[in-house]
Amino acid sequence: MLVRLLYASRAVDNSADAIEAILMQSRQHNPGSGITGILCYGGGIFLQAIEGGRMPVSELYGHIQKDPRHKDVVLLHYEEISERRFGGWTMGQVNLSKLNHSILLKYSEKPELDPYAVSGEVSLALLEELMATASIIGRV
Repeated sequence: MLVRLLYASRAVDNSADAIEAILMQSRQHNPGSGITGILCYGGGIFLQAIEGGRMPVSELYGHIQKDPRHKDVVLLHYEEISERRFGGWTMGQVNLSKLNHSILLKYSEKPELDPYAVSGEVSLALLEELMATASIIGRV
């Protein structure tokens, strides 16, 4: 049974090295667990969709909730799925520096990433549009 989980969190350490370490760990761990996904990071906020089997996704989300590199972890959306939307990425990263801010305005009040201020469905729609229009880093 495949599931998709979408969550938001705030980075404890906003340095480029800290963010890269999270991505590197994801890319090393996720293939063996059958997990794919995409991560959007901006303004100290992570918006991440993870897909895979129910147990591996649940276990990963539990780990993220306890990870001291994250705070304010919030589940935005969870669903059973028939196919993956992010299957081409072990953990792709949306490059917000190449993003047209009108895309963010389409989904929120301000041109900034703030999944805490919108619904999970809106956040998922934003991720899908970002995939279609922004540069994706780390496709594996």
